[in-house]
Amino acid sequence: MVTVQPLIVDTDLAHGGRWTSLRTASREWLWHRPDPTRDTVRPGDAFVDAGGLEECAPTIRGTPDHGDAWSRPWHRVGNSDVLHTPDFTLLRRIRQTPAKVHASYELAAAPGYRLLWAAHALLDLSPRARLHAPLGIPTRLFPEAAGLLNRRWPADARYLTGQWPTPCGLHLDRLGPDDGNAVGAILTGCRRVTVTDGADTLTFALGTDAKVPVSVALWRNLRGFPTSSPYRSIGVEPMLGSVFDLAEAGPSDAATVPASGELRWELEITSTSTRSS
Repeated sequence: MVTVQPLIVDTDLAHGGRWTSLRTASREWLWHRPDPTRDTVRPGDAFVDAGGLEECAPTIRGTPDHGDAWSRPWHRVGNSDVLHTPDFTLLRRIRQTPAKVHASYELAAAPGYRLLWAAHALLDLSPRARLHAPLGIPTRLFPEAAGLLNRRWPADARYLTGQWPTPCGLHLDRLGPDDGNAVGAILTGCRRVTVTDGADTLTFALGTDAKVPVSVALWRNLRGFPTSSPYRSIGVEPMLGSVFDLAEAGPSDAATVPASGELRWELEITSTSTRSS
């Protein structure tokens, strides 16, 4: 029998508003890699891959590395978590119910401001885990995937697009076993994905009424990164936008703040299990 598993969230406002725990009574979903340098980062520093769920905006790759939100302190104001940067203010409200975690976001910036945002969730998954998304959804692969594909990478291509779950012959839904490779992909136009790991599932659903691109990024690091001391990490990242680097975004690849100066979106997370009680 499938049962809903209530989720509990812990956050660390002083260190980028990061989510440090997303757990049920039977498991922790977030992967962690302790690194003392995470506690001393300043805006503009290189990203520290310590796990958890990081708030990435206004870019993911590029400059500043993983954006300007993860490296700045957030503050609690009423029932909201608030971040101020030179270019935007981001407000987040997280509500936990017996059925789901609901996070709502409001970003205020000058009309026309362009950005990417990602809930950069690194998950603690076994090699048997799978990622489920709508069949055939357009999936962008980026140059680090070149050596894994069934075709030659065009010299001038920023990305190649194939169909989920096997874009360009690469079985991206399989989150193991570890094979020494690391690849990033973006499932464009995708609003909902589910991870299964044994008896447990975790589902992300992203919603917005704004006319912005909505996607899910996948970082499948099967002990292929970094080259000097590789480890395993799996990122499943609901996002606004359809590229990793804002500097490479085409006209329809990034979210744009409307004339009102405010952009709103919502993230819902649910978990189920078939474990016997």
